[in-house]
Amino acid sequence: MIIFKDIITGDELISDSYDLKLIDGVVYEADCKKISIGGVDVDIGANASAEEADEGTEDTTQQVLDVSYSFRLNETSFDKKSYLGHLKQYMKKVKETMKANGASDEDVTTFEKGAQGKAKDIVGKFKDYEFLIGESMDPDGMVVLLNYREDGVTPYVTFWKHGLKEEKV
Repeated sequence: MIIFKDIITGDELISDSYDLKLIDGVVYEADCKKISIGGVDVDIGANASAEEADEGTEDTTQQVLDVSYSFRLNETSFDKKSYLGHLKQYMKKVKETMKANGASDEDVTTFEKGAQGKAKDIVGKFKDYEFLIGESMDPDGMVVLLNYREDGVTPYVTFWKHGLKEEKV
């Protein structure tokens, strides 16, 4: 299995166990699904007394996204202006990290052009996105984008390809 980590924070963000699709050579998208966590019903083998009223245990089941739960992603929020400021700084750090790791000038240029185009798409649909950050909650790290497919039901997450490093486990 391959785990994809944020190159800035080292947070685990996704793995190849999800069907990752490369979009425009710049971002990966992966469909998610809602899962139920908690709410385990434990039968201790005792019979309920006829005189006792049902105590009605509280339902602690939660609906969460599998990717968010598995990789301990946390919700955060942005207005458009603050997101653009974050994105500009993040892209600068990714570019610096790419250069420090020996990426060719051609790879860096491809990243810059592709990321600029994708950023315009994201900003154009800004109100449709929810934002997630890694477990460390480091504000300098990647912000994972959460949106829903055209069917309005299927959630998917978006990750910046060049902001990830692969680690075989």
